[in-house]
Amino acid sequence: MLFDAFTLEEIGPGRYRANNASSGPGPIFGGQMIGQAVVAASAGHEGKTVSNVQTVFARNGSSEHPIELTVTPIHAGRSYASSSVSVTQGERELVRSLVLLAADEPDFIAHADPMPEVGTPDDARASASHNPNWEIRFAGGVDLDDPAYVGPPDTAIWTRFPDAPTGDAVLDQALLAYASEGFLIGTAMVAHDGVGQSQAHRTLSTAVITHSLTYHAPAPAGEWLLLDQHSTYAGRGKLWGHGNVYTAEGVLVASFAQDAMLKPMGGQGVF
Repeated sequence: MLFDAFTLEEIGPGRYRANNASSGPGPIFGGQMIGQAVVAASAGHEGKTVSNVQTVFARNGSSEHPIELTVTPIHAGRSYASSSVSVTQGERELVRSLVLLAADEPDFIAHADPMPEVGTPDDARASASHNPNWEIRFAGGVDLDDPAYVGPPDTAIWTRFPDAPTGDAVLDQALLAYASEGFLIGTAMVAHDGVGQSQAHRTLSTAVITHSLTYHAPAPAGEWLLLDQHSTYAGRGKLWGHGNVYTAEGVLVASFAQDAMLKPMGGQGVF
């Protein structure tokens, strides 16, 4: 089950072992490792939740073997705490995350971008994803997999984990990290004829290089969340995009940005 990937085994002070229950054959899904870093960094910080996680992907990892996470504290104060989380597999470092945690504060000033008008999850097309724990629906008829589909580099994607336990704020944050990582490369491809997400790791080399996620408010993972995404740039083998996350009621709960790479298969491989 997907959620098992976020149950970490403590193997020493600040050290954890995790499995790859959320990854199929092949490379470990990057969103899984971000989510695991969120869980590891949250340990021992009661009264604080993750405010921001910034991740650099250095190498691919194999889903056939467990990974280890090492948390190195940077600072722990009354309002904020920060840590570095290293994800390794054997002797190889795969991922490094910087995680900022913060205590809740009352509003002094407040504003937020409004949610776009994209309809409801009932209006959106269901994904053919084979992950029974993750439900995905595409608004506006966008098809990230079809290389012949062309449109603006924008996507609105409804996502939820219907079997996620309620009341687990850390798991909610881990699952949002998981969901936010997976669609910006496809969003960039939408603007170009002849390329689609279905070609990734087959005829196209794709990889997320950096991913930054900021949490604004609680976001229950078992309820519908909208990922409103835009790819700002594609060129020179690189992609960049960003997104906002909204509840079905229109509350802005998170924002994220991503650097990625895209090139034809057959040249230099990913990493």
